[in-house]
Amino acid sequence: MKIGFFTDTYFPQVSGVATSIKTLKEELENKGHEVYIFTTTDPHASEFEERIIRMPSVPFISFKDRRIVVRGMWYAYLIAKELELDLIHTHTEFGAGMLGKMVGKKMHIPVIHTYHTMYEDYLHYIAKGKVLRPVHVKYFSRMFANHSTGVVCPSERVIEKLESYGVIRPMRIIPTGIEIEKFKRPDITETMKQELRHSLDVQDDQLMVLSLSRISYEKNIQAIIYGLPEVIEALPNVRLVIVGKGPYKEELEELVHELGLDKYVRFVGEVANEEVALYYQAANYFVSASTSETQGLTYTEAMAAGTQMIVEGNDYLNNLISHPSLGKTFATDDDFASAFIQYVQEGIAKNSEVLEKKMYEISAENFGEKMLAFYHDMLLYFEELQGKDSEDTVEKLKTRLRYFK
Repeated sequence: MKIGFFTDTYFPQVSGVATSIKTLKEELENKGHEVYIFTTTDPHASEFEERIIRMPSVPFISFKDRRIVVRGMWYAYLIAKELELDLIHTHTEFGAGMLGKMVGKKMHIPVIHTYHTMYEDYLHYIAKGKVLRPVHVKYFSRMFANHSTGVVCPSERVIEKLESYGVIRPMRIIPTGIEIEKFKRPDITETMKQELRHSLDVQDDQLMVLSLSRISYEKNIQAIIYGLPEVIEALPNVRLVIVGKGPYKEELEELVHELGLDKYVRFVGEVANEEVALYYQAANYFVSASTSETQGLTYTEAMAAGTQMIVEGNDYLNNLISHPSLGKTFATDDDFASAFIQYVQEGIAKNSEVLEKKMYEISAENFGEKMLAFYHDMLLYFEELQGKDSEDTVEKLKTRLRYFK
């Protein structure tokens, strides 16, 4: 099968979406399929990139490190036609995503879409939320998704949100998988972990608690910091290590200083991709209070590294952390401190058998197989749609939605 991915974000831009796309591309190629990425130009991109087609773009309004395609529809169409693509998979809803829709329509082939981002959580970045409102997100998301053949949703939360928007296309939950071996890393020794901890001024008898994500308001790292004084009162040997960069870093540093937590918190900044596994494995616990994730790759990365988690729960995470040996979820920001203290004091040991059973579930291999199954279902569905009356009822489409879910 020849598949065209259309996305406004891809490496060298670093993001969860870019990682998800790259993982899926590599997995599909491992299974013998051809994947071509239609994406933005980037000043940091390599001069030659195999099977990557870059189209003219500009920096996005409020995310200067992200870009958006501004033209290139005819160029993209000619290449897609020459390649004889069987299917298009869009990963962003803006420039490249719209291009993918138009190319798919002109070529008469299915267009699958993955709804990666819960945009309502990011409206404050655009004119401080005074221009774009949730109703605009609802309208645009419904329009975009309903003009797709089918929609991939990383979690139940996304399906529920899209249903509330009025999306009636077939949807299926397919969480992004990860390359397990990148985080298992048997080459990481106890000495390496100890050296990293000491470089962060975390002593052998102290608990290294890791937060790893983009440092932005919606990642809600502030909830962890606000709960830290209560944690320290019960567990004075805790040290919080915050890895990542982003626009909210200065505010968090000020908050740490205001709360008198400078002794207990380390800001590391962004670390090289190959070092991420070492941070996970050196930590005693991984924590997060983010509520903006459609799934969150850091959770599965931490799990693959064997690091126990105390994180704010949702349907996806409550299912992922299905055994006490893997970690614990809490309900609200205010519950973080008590949940963390309780879990640490209980001293629940890791269970290698439980962890190993989870590995396939979160693997890139499982991710690729589930996506291929959806592609094949949507190819058949697309053929059926071509032979149907154009006035198919909403009720019939809703029946289809349930079938493919």
